[in-house]
Amino acid sequence: MKEIIVQKYGGACLASIDDIKRVAKRVIETKQQGYNLLVVVSAMGDTTDHLLEQANQITLDPKRRELDMLLTAGERISMALLSMAINAHHIPALSLTGSQGGIITNSNHTEADIIDIRGERIKESLLEEKVVIIAGFQGVSFEKEITTLGRGGSDTTAVALAAHFKAKRCELFKDVNGIYTEDPKKNLQAKKLQYVSYDDALAIIRRGSVVLHEKSIELAKKFGVVLHVRSGFTNEDGTVIGMNN
Repeated sequence: MKEIIVQKYGGACLASIDDIKRVAKRVIETKQQGYNLLVVVSAMGDTTDHLLEQANQITLDPKRRELDMLLTAGERISMALLSMAINAHHIPALSLTGSQGGIITNSNHTEADIIDIRGERIKESLLEEKVVIIAGFQGVSFEKEITTLGRGGSDTTAVALAAHFKAKRCELFKDVNGIYTEDPKKNLQAKKLQYVSYDDALAIIRRGSVVLHEKSIELAKKFGVVLHVRSGFTNEDGTVIGMNN
């Protein structure tokens, strides 16, 4: 099998149809470099917030199982539209939900942990030269219940898949161009880091930056997955997490 690259696109990168078309072109450019490509997507823009608002209009105490059923709809919309956009360029692509992709979690609704990946369908599709698009943030429990990984969980989906498939690299595309010493929205003097260790990245996030899902960095550290945090809107280099400096 060709070397695999995992790319994850955050909600801001997929906020509109034009954004999705732009992401499709970036995906195709990477695919045409000769890699097998596994793409993880978040929900479009503020979709998750809107779904939560709708749930709260029904009840302020929704059942967590039903909340997971509702919130996972956002990523399914993104994955299907992105697959359509890639296929429109005559590049074969296949969208899969977390459960279809073999993302197995525990039963902790709204804050589940990934405990296994059974990725045979993904592997088969990659061998067929398809771009495989996975709905992030979600999986399925052994009880066959749909689960979610908590806000920002698509990062963790991407890292888990990169570890499982021993990907050449794991790129996380965001609405920021890397990781800064502090939140640049709060401190204009914050400096972007070219390289950062797992532990330093965790410390920055725990100080209040929400660039990445904390579990994703912990998982990357555990399995030695080097992460590349980049802007989904420019070609800037971004920040590499985990590489020996």
